Amino acid sequence: MRIKIIFDKESKNKRLHTGWGISFLINDEILFDAGENGDWLIDNMKKLKVKPDKLKTVVISHDHWDHMRGLWGLMRKVKGITVHACPGFSDSFKRHVKILGGNLIQHSDFNQLKKGIYVTGEIPARYKGSSMPEQALVLKTKNGISVLTGCAHPGIIKILKKVRIKFPKEKLYLVLGGFHLYGKNSRAIETIVDSFKEIGVKKVGPTHCTGKKATELFREGFGDDFIDVKVGQTINI
Repeated sequence: MRIKIIFDKESKNKRLHTGWGISFLINDEILFDAGENGDWLIDNMKKLKVKPDKLKTVVISHDHWDHMRGLWGLMRKVKGITVHACPGFSDSFKRHVKILGGNLIQHSDFNQLKKGIYVTGEIPARYKGSSMPEQALVLKTKNGISVLTGCAHPGIIKILKKVRIKFPKEKLYLVLGGFHLYGKNSRAIETIVDSFKEIGVKKVGPTHCTGKKATELFREGFGDDFIDVKVGQTINI
């Protein structure tokens, strides 16, 4: 299974757009999050030889501008997209999907999208005093389970424990995405790095809202199993 980094804050190529939010493409068929800008998202796809009009499935981790605003530009260009969301997303988000001709599917719990690809469904969280429910994408391959997170507002360890309950005997191969650890002190971050190892995570790709301090501590803790995430790269799992 392949994960292409379509949008993030750093790039391998100056021709590719970067910014806030993430967008990961799985096997050229399922997009996880859409970044902050639809034009940038579509332009990056074209430069990476991804055909936007072939894309019919998008999973949005949470209802926050830097993860879903790019979706609107994509939906204006590509009709009939199925958007996988959470019941707790705003009425505005749900209404916008329908206005743009999308098919909205809401997941309150774990669900399989297709063979080897799952969503965790809604996990409650709060951000700046408001509700911010979130879901993660789960990929099952011969190497084990990989977990893709948008911002991990519910807590990255809480998300991993939920996945572990669903797949108690599978190895945790890769955790990739935003871990929402900026502003945390070193001791708190080190505890989370240790928890990753205790849970059995082999590889990590922290990016987006993880924060520089946390990113470096994960780099130190995982060594050769640390992935430096950049727009334009493909990660094979």
